Amino acid sequence: MLGTLSAAVLAISTVLVAPAASADIPGKDEIAKTPNMHHLANIPKQGPLQGVNNYGSDWAFKGKYAFGGNYAGFTIYDISRPHSPKVVSVVSCPGPQNDVTISGNLLFLSTDSSMSDDSCQAVPKPATDKTAWEGIKIFDISDVRNPRYVKAVETKCGSHTNTLVPGKRGTAYIYVSSYRPSSTYPDCQPPHDLISIIKVPLKNPQAAAVVGEPNLFPDGGNPGDPPGTPWPNGTSETSGCHDLTSYPDKDLMAGACMGDGVLFDISDPERPRTITSVRDDENFAFWHSATFNNSAKKIVFTDELGGGGAATCNAEVGPEKGANAIYDIVGKGSKRKLEFRSYYKIPRPNAETENCVAHNGSLIPVKGKDIMVQAWYQGGVSVWDFTDSRRPKEIGWFERGPFSDTLLIGGSWSAYYYNGYIYSNDIQKGLDVLQIKDRRTDKGARVRLDELNAQAQPDYFDRR
Repeated sequence: MLGTLSAAVLAISTVLVAPAASADIPGKDEIAKTPNMHHLANIPKQGPLQGVNNYGSDWAFKGKYAFGGNYAGFTIYDISRPHSPKVVSVVSCPGPQNDVTISGNLLFLSTDSSMSDDSCQAVPKPATDKTAWEGIKIFDISDVRNPRYVKAVETKCGSHTNTLVPGKRGTAYIYVSSYRPSSTYPDCQPPHDLISIIKVPLKNPQAAAVVGEPNLFPDGGNPGDPPGTPWPNGTSETSGCHDLTSYPDKDLMAGACMGDGVLFDISDPERPRTITSVRDDENFAFWHSATFNNSAKKIVFTDELGGGGAATCNAEVGPEKGANAIYDIVGKGSKRKLEFRSYYKIPRPNAETENCVAHNGSLIPVKGKDIMVQAWYQGGVSVWDFTDSRRPKEIGWFERGPFSDTLLIGGSWSAYYYNGYIYSNDIQKGLDVLQIKDRRTDKGARVRLDELNAQAQPDYFDRR
């Protein structure tokens, strides 16, 4: 069932913040932050992962290691001393976006660019060629100094992102999100209203294979607005999902699926079932990602207006578009619904040369509170509180001034909280380590994890 927000509800529930003066925008590459945010370290992109077109992407964490994706591969960092992290190894394996997920000694890497083959020496090849390859690559990371490539699994339309859903008896499921099919692509035909589910025997990853391609949108999903709709208006047609966030302890998953936001039941991981879905044709252009609060009573959905490549944190676009939307989950079981409560967008203006929009983040585990750290590309890193769904507020931030005198893609792609520290993967600048020292967040440092994939949320206070 679908619900579209009325203009009246949107007007009442929007959190409006007066923009600061343009003089408050930091100078080129200048660091600005609140006093409670501390910049501890930076490590630039290394070796073959350097270059303005090799973007830093997603994160995964295991023990004392952070695994940072990059369009040209991934980097493993030793973060046992967050003030002085070290590069352990750099893996060259082109295939954007190269989002990363970890389960045990396995790392899963998303390839959403049409390549000549499934190797790490592949070169781009048109998706119109039947022999081109896209999908998931699997690495053995038991030796972090020498990760070993062990398996590839091809999926329809590639893998823009991937999400872990733990299985039983030593298995894991990787949910593969991809979108934007074309009748000219032999392996990515419309309507493509599906995800691919890969089952992985953790002790025998060579046997990993696609075990399902469930159709999530039998009605076709959101038809979207016609091409040419004036900027910044227009909603994307749903033709797949951009990102999925599982909450295995609650048997739930949130889907950000282009024109739709969806809540799923994943009690049977091979057969996800839609519980409810929503649309926001007034203000959401592209449902990009999702985060549950710890009690799974709320979902924060992000809108990637402009595909992450536009300047949207300005007075022209305003406080609603390119923002987060907070929804409460109401009701029980199969009767659960998503009810809109408010928007949140960073309250600082950015320069017209800065790409800025809501992007990837994770919870800071403070019991009884809903606090999140989030990347905003060149809008920087924001720490904000949505305990009151109707009145979210920012409590700390970090950013750099414009990367360039022209609009080049930069800024924080993913900012996640792990064992007391914030790790930001900056598209151009590499790893940033931050720490927030604030009475509202300090208790989060007491919660320790052995592993974190932000798109496979743990229950921080009832871990099994």
